[in-house]
Amino acid sequence: MIRQFELIEMIKAYDPKVDEELINRAYVYAMKAHGSQTRASGDPYFSHPLEVAGILTSMKLDQNSIVTALLHDTIEDTVATPEKIEELFGEEIARLVDGVTKLSQIELQSDHTQEAENFRKLLLAMSEDIRVLLVKLADRLHNMRTLKYIKNPDKRRRIAKETADIYAPLAERIGLHNVKDELEDLAFSEINAEARDSVLARLEFLREQGGNLAEEIITELMETLKKGGVDALVTGREKSPFSIWSKMQRKHIPFEQLADIIAFRVVVDDVDSCYKALGIFHGAYPVVPGRFKDYISTPKRNGYSSIHTCVLGPARNRIEIQIRTHEMHEIAERGVAAHWQYKQGDQAAREGSKFGWLQELLHILDQAAGPEEFLEHTKLEMYADQVFCFTPLGELISLPRGGTPVDFAYAVHSNIGNTCVGAKINGRLMPLDTQLENGDQVEIVVSKAQSPSPTWESFVVTGKARVAIRRFVRSRQVDEYAYLGRAILEKIFDEFGYEYSDKALNGVLKIFRQDSALDLIAAVGSGVVTAREVLGAVFPGLKEEIEAGTMGKVVPLSAERKKRKKKEKGYGVPIRGLTPGMALHYAHCCHPLPGDRIVGILTTGKGVTIHTIDCDTLESFSEMPERWLDVSWDLKQAQNQVGRINVTVINEPGALSSLSTVIAKNSGNILNLKITNRSTDFFEMAIDVEVESLKHLSNIIAALRATPAINSVERARG
Repeated sequence: MIRQFELIEMIKAYDPKVDEELINRAYVYAMKAHGSQTRASGDPYFSHPLEVAGILTSMKLDQNSIVTALLHDTIEDTVATPEKIEELFGEEIARLVDGVTKLSQIELQSDHTQEAENFRKLLLAMSEDIRVLLVKLADRLHNMRTLKYIKNPDKRRRIAKETADIYAPLAERIGLHNVKDELEDLAFSEINAEARDSVLARLEFLREQGGNLAEEIITELMETLKKGGVDALVTGREKSPFSIWSKMQRKHIPFEQLADIIAFRVVVDDVDSCYKALGIFHGAYPVVPGRFKDYISTPKRNGYSSIHTCVLGPARNRIEIQIRTHEMHEIAERGVAAHWQYKQGDQAAREGSKFGWLQELLHILDQAAGPEEFLEHTKLEMYADQVFCFTPLGELISLPRGGTPVDFAYAVHSNIGNTCVGAKINGRLMPLDTQLENGDQVEIVVSKAQSPSPTWESFVVTGKARVAIRRFVRSRQVDEYAYLGRAILEKIFDEFGYEYSDKALNGVLKIFRQDSALDLIAAVGSGVVTAREVLGAVFPGLKEEIEAGTMGKVVPLSAERKKRKKKEKGYGVPIRGLTPGMALHYAHCCHPLPGDRIVGILTTGKGVTIHTIDCDTLESFSEMPERWLDVSWDLKQAQNQVGRINVTVINEPGALSSLSTVIAKNSGNILNLKITNRSTDFFEMAIDVEVESLKHLSNIIAALRATPAINSVERARG
């Protein structure tokens, strides 16, 4: 255990002006507060905050951070209070301690929910002062170092998984690569000890076989640079077992094919020397294609800057070389913590707030529906490697690898993402799900009439894009469920001779456990509650007639209602204004088209699915009349739909060309084509065609039947 004077000496080594009296008071206060408490290892509990403080001194953090480390467990685990901490140590330290204090155990649904809620609170705390995160990471690092003393294996595994999922990526995001590597490796040893032992055995074998190979490479690299007129410090560093294992898994390659088990770092005086050293290496050794990265011209989001290259170096060994200046090396080793050597207190805290990823996480936190969704999206933000793309004006936008134009649009601005209709990549119009590459110039095409599509969620990779899409979909779904539910209620009220109003529902909200009339209406639209149940609750005297299925016969139609019904052809709930994929779904079994006689089937929690009246699937709902819904098209606002046809084509040259030409000449658009059967003379295929209406599809079918190369064509049923 670190002694009091040793801690002072460790801090004075990089901060001679440290307030020794403050550190001593915190040391004594924490030691007395924790008293006789012990850890799972049997050590005095006070050893833990002391070790956390020691870790922070290796990062050369300011004295307030060290005091926070000493006190960080006092509020939860002892009789100390936030007010007492503020009284004894000041407002800033009290705020930091409060931010780092272990989160109170909350009765939540699952460990996963608790993990998400803890992370949400951590993010809120560190957004105010990033030193909260630095202390928390040191706290987690020491806990992981002593994880083996926890007897419960399930608890050990849960803590290790949380470390790998959250804390290691956070350490990487703020440039604490040493902390990140150790956290990952400690978690790896618990989650997959067998794999880690395998990597360690291979590393040991490599060391035995290679002897002093690393030293020989370092010597030759330094001589090569010296001949080129560049003074540099060259070192070699072995990658962690987890880093090696994850790269083997990611690239599906064996251990022997890894080129960067040892990364050689070249530290020079200035940026010009970085590029000069690069030229010397590329002139002296063959370059391995596709392994060059310039993080000086385009730094990583955590501030990391270096040039990475891979060459066939001394003795034809594939080696990775990282070239950087002394300042870049300092930031690479200690990340945001490097700022505290020169900047203190609030100024340093503001420096940490420059990290754009933190602001993006805060935006996601504001938009996400709950802690679990927030955790899902932030993991997307933290894990992925990056690609760098440009706007037409030359602004640099960094995205996770696999990012699409939709991710790019949301990265520029939320409104751009919400109204995105297309994208030009390097001047060419490309699909919105195209994966962007480094250096792509992306121009987003927008339209005020556009809104986010639910299908975008299947291919976007950034949390910001995904949470915006989900938020829009949730909002639109509620609106559409309410629209649909109100139309259903108006129809059933009218059939029984009553005038519908939302006020009529206020008296029955408790029965259906809904907070407002709008919630109940939306529940009807989503199929959670049936209109019959609502009508029976509002008018208890009608329950018998409703349950007997005699609706529409109880109250004779008045002359006025008959006149209105006659005027409203296809009397039923109109499906205009409903977006396919939200409250409205078109059945894939019968592919209904405007002009077909249709019926809706209410599905719990999904809304209404539209079928043609002669669809075979409807037989399965014959015993559930409460799910049937009379619906009608609004032909004035109908959008293009997909119709399916079964075609038999003669097997001869040009037959397929004739088929596609006929469909195109009749303004149809082939969306999908699948050959279902083939023989020597004929091909049978199913074709999905985008059309305006049933009449449009009928015209295409008639034109195909008149084509010599087409043997037969029918509309698909079921």
